[in-house]
Amino acid sequence: MKSSMNTAKPETAGIEPASPEPRPSNFIRDIILNDLKTNKYNGRVQTRFPPEPNGYLHIGHAKAICLDFGLADEFGGHTNLRFDDTNPEKEDVEYVDAIMEDVKWLGFHWDGLFYASDYFDQLYAWAIQLIKAGKAYVDDLSADEIRKHRGTLTEPGKGSPYRNRAVEENLNLFERMKAGEFPDGSRVLRAKIDMASPNLNMRDPVMYRILHAEHHRTGNKWCIYPMYDYAHGQSDSLEKITHSMCSLEFADHQPLYNWFIQQLGIFPSQQIEFDRLSLTYTMMSKRKLRQLVEEGRVTAWNDPRMPTLCGMRRRGYTPEAIRNFVTAAGVSRTNGIVELAMLEHFVREDLNKHAPRVMAVLHPVKVVLDNYPENQTEEMDAVNNPEDPAAGTRKVPFSRVLYIEQDDFREDPPKGYFRLSPGREVRLRYGYFITCKSVVKNDKGEVVEVHCTYDPATRGGNAPDGRKVKSTIHWVSASHAVDAEVRLYDNLFTKEDPSELEEGQDFTANLNPNSLEVLSHCKLEPSLATGAAGSRFQFERLGYFCVDPDSQPGKLVFNRTVALKDTWAKIEKKGQTAKG
Repeated sequence: MKSSMNTAKPETAGIEPASPEPRPSNFIRDIILNDLKTNKYNGRVQTRFPPEPNGYLHIGHAKAICLDFGLADEFGGHTNLRFDDTNPEKEDVEYVDAIMEDVKWLGFHWDGLFYASDYFDQLYAWAIQLIKAGKAYVDDLSADEIRKHRGTLTEPGKGSPYRNRAVEENLNLFERMKAGEFPDGSRVLRAKIDMASPNLNMRDPVMYRILHAEHHRTGNKWCIYPMYDYAHGQSDSLEKITHSMCSLEFADHQPLYNWFIQQLGIFPSQQIEFDRLSLTYTMMSKRKLRQLVEEGRVTAWNDPRMPTLCGMRRRGYTPEAIRNFVTAAGVSRTNGIVELAMLEHFVREDLNKHAPRVMAVLHPVKVVLDNYPENQTEEMDAVNNPEDPAAGTRKVPFSRVLYIEQDDFREDPPKGYFRLSPGREVRLRYGYFITCKSVVKNDKGEVVEVHCTYDPATRGGNAPDGRKVKSTIHWVSASHAVDAEVRLYDNLFTKEDPSELEEGQDFTANLNPNSLEVLSHCKLEPSLATGAAGSRFQFERLGYFCVDPDSQPGKLVFNRTVALKDTWAKIEKKGQTAKG
């Protein structure tokens, strides 16, 4: 299923939209409003964002972040950042630090910082309580045997031969598990619920497994670790979370979430499920993203082609654009796929308001103004951002020798081509009218130099006699230009759904071999010489670009954030016209 703004009324959740229009309702907000009305939690709204520190956050996590923090902010509540660090073999402090940085970058601040590992002692004590109540037992079956005993959606499960162990035996074995007497995988602690339940998650789920692995916070204190389904709800309860929002794949886990809370008689947090954010041409699996990094198919987690928040930040996306996109994409109880073009639309919309305009030539060809004084330089007034009058103007140097884009000249122009060609007059942005007179070619027959004349009376781009030209092109003064490397990024995958594979294919078969093009001889106006890493600009007529962290004095590197062409705006407009 593919969803888009023009096919369904968007449901806004938590984040202020780009314009101050009234927010439409959504089911999560309705739940919170009803809970406040009935005083379910004494007027409290407490949420949490609980990532596992086993990778970097991606655009899908941005939706959860915006919901968790945004809805709490809307209702005067609080949000905790809690790391679900129950799997020490895959987790690392590197990911903890990166997640905190990403949440802050998106514009949110947590009220409490917690870890599931903070609660290991309490979770263990509660496990003992369940064993004593006859609600949990130690099982010696292997993982494969447990899987076979669980049954299917149409057949009930079969109880383990160890299901009816005496309470004292279970307590003894569980204590010995904790003491490290048994090897990994030899025993587990399972909840004793219902092996005939139509919900497979209720068929005696595993609560603890043996894992002799060092934890990034607790070291070697523990060799048994709680499963997510056991740790999650109890962590919520300990923090008195009122609204625990999860993606839809956890809907079938909600009965188990509630069962643990009810059996233990602890604070009744409630789990609410919503649709995940999926994008066309994008892979959201952290496991598969890690594979791309480890196999060197991308440079790192923050490669600008990656859907990670650090990758999008490096590419030049703004947190405002991502928040506005999440708002427009909405929240529902049905999974769908959102067009990548929609995200890019919001990136353009935000950058259009704030990014300074500059001139840059990515594929340079030299233009010589034969009648311009050889040693003369003048400065042209250029507008920094027509969308923001307060941004003012800047001075751009102009001289006899310029660079223009190769695409802005054709020796033999096709029909409908109005840019520079022999005998044709065009306008230079902020400069003069120029007319092409001749060309110089290299041994391969390629044009390397275009000779023109300029009209001194047209300074600023207007002719006093009122004559018109059909094209305006940008330029850079050759003697003042700064050199730069520019990286042009395209979709990382060639298919809208990268998971669509032919038999025997790995998802990497859908990688786009042309997702990165590096241009090494670009010419930029001199104002960009001191651009700081992360600075964003619109290269006039070319797109939006961002200074890459690889950039150094004398060795500028820019990433293309997004091209100027906005396909989503056309889709949206077409949809609105059809509705009208």
